[in-house]
Amino acid sequence: MSRVHAVIPDCQVKPGQNYSFLRWVGNYLAEKKPDVIVQIGDFADMPSLSSYDVGKKSFEGRRYKEDVAASKEAMATLMNPIQRRIYMQEVNHKVRWNPELHLTLGNHENRINRATENDPKLDGTLSVIDLGYEPFGWNVVDFLHPIVIDGVAYCHYFTSGIMGRSVTSARQLILKKHMSCVMGHNQNWDIHRSVRADGKGVIGLMSGSCYMHDEDYLGPQGNHYNRGIWMLYEVEDGDFHPLHISLNFLEKRYDY
Repeated sequence: MSRVHAVIPDCQVKPGQNYSFLRWVGNYLAEKKPDVIVQIGDFADMPSLSSYDVGKKSFEGRRYKEDVAASKEAMATLMNPIQRRIYMQEVNHKVRWNPELHLTLGNHENRINRATENDPKLDGTLSVIDLGYEPFGWNVVDFLHPIVIDGVAYCHYFTSGIMGRSVTSARQLILKKHMSCVMGHNQNWDIHRSVRADGKGVIGLMSGSCYMHDEDYLGPQGNHYNRGIWMLYEVEDGDFHPLHISLNFLEKRYDY
C-alpha cells in the first residue's frame, strides 16, 4: 500500500531568528496528516561551532548554549501544531494520526561531533542530544547514514565517491546510487526521474531549503532560490509523485 511522505529540507535555525515559518509548516502537516515526516538535516545551524568565519568580526558573540536554545525553541514551534492535532484526536476518540518522524543529521549538527573529535577534552560536554530532537519523538539518524523508507533512501546528502563530496545534481544522484533518493544540503532544489524496465520510477530529489533568512556567505545574488517543503504522494517501491509547497504559500495560508 502506498503512503504519503512529507520532507522538510534544511532549516538552519540560529539565535535571533523569527521561527514563524516553522509554525506554518507544522500547521500544514497537521492538516494534511502525512504517514511519514522526514527532516533532512541541518535543522540547527550551530554557528558557534562554524569553522567558516572563525576570527572574523561576524563570529563575535556566538555561544553554544544559545544555539541549543534556538534549536529547542524552533523545534517546539514546528511540533506544537502536530502534537496538538494528535492530542485532539485522542480527546475526540477519532482515528489517531501518528506519523513516523525521522531526522537525518546534517553537516551543521555534525559540527558538534567534529568539535569533540578535534578537541577531546570536550568529549562528554557537547552532544547532538543537547539539541533536543528525541523528546519530540524524532528517530535521529546519524550523519551520512541513509535510511530507506518505502523504497526511498533519505540522507542529508549522498557522496559522489570523490573525497566524500556531495553529489551536485538530482540526475547524478540516481546515477550514483541506482535507487530513488532524497537529500538536502544544497539551497536550490532539483529533481530527475528515470523509468525502470517494469515501469516504476526512480527519482532523485534535492529538496532545497526551508527558511526565510538570507545567508551572508552567498552574497546579494546567491539567495534567490525556492524555499519550502515537499509532499511525496503515492510512495511505494521507490516511486512517488512530488509536490513542492512554498513558504510563500504557507505564509499566506497560516500567518494569522
